[in-house]
Amino acid sequence: MKLRLMTWNVHRCVGVDKRLDVERCARVIAAAKPDIVGLQELDVGRRRTGGVDQAHRLAQLVEMRSHFNAAMHIEEERYGDALMTHLPERLVRAGPLPGYPKIRALEPRGAVWIAVTLPDGRELQVINTHLGLVPQEQKKQATALVGDWMADEAFIAPAVLMGDFNATPFNAPYRILAAAIQDAQLMWPGAPMSTYPSAFPFMRIDHVFVSKGITVKRVESPFDLEARKASDHLPLIVDIEV
Repeated sequence: MKLRLMTWNVHRCVGVDKRLDVERCARVIAAAKPDIVGLQELDVGRRRTGGVDQAHRLAQLVEMRSHFNAAMHIEEERYGDALMTHLPERLVRAGPLPGYPKIRALEPRGAVWIAVTLPDGRELQVINTHLGLVPQEQKKQATALVGDWMADEAFIAPAVLMGDFNATPFNAPYRILAAAIQDAQLMWPGAPMSTYPSAFPFMRIDHVFVSKGITVKRVESPFDLEARKASDHLPLIVDIEV
């Protein structure tokens, strides 16, 4: 079965033009026609973005269902990541990743995992995450993904790990992950796509990793004006065959 995957840090749906526009982000997603979408940096019920449940609203606009994990709670306000799909799915797990106690002010991080039912009855396991910014923190979080989340007996091929890892292929967190699961961008003949910053992308910090049993058919990153303005990251799109 052929599927289109997308991972995108939407930056609270606030674009590089400083404009809050959930509908614009939805248009970028819809234009790509993905089957499964991992989103990072979503606001849910936060005053700074008008109190909108961005995970629910984006899913509604693109006719998908969403599962949201709140990495951070501020009283009734939430902030975190989501997985969306139009395919049958079930939530497997949502929760935090380890922090770095030596630096107390770091933003909490988490992950969300769904199982997507394919037409032949098999399930595709999909984890979406957003790692921190401090190298020691990132290594702890990458290790937790490999040694806890992906070590779970339910995380079996075919499986996908996607998100904003804040780490290039030259960084230790990436190498920890790439030793356990394959970087989709290295599984096709095209040049790897950088996605950050959106106006002039030169950093490859958004990644899609895939297990055995998955063939990568194409990788792309939209670079039209709307995609460049909608967030400080560009989306990363990976076409696969399971």
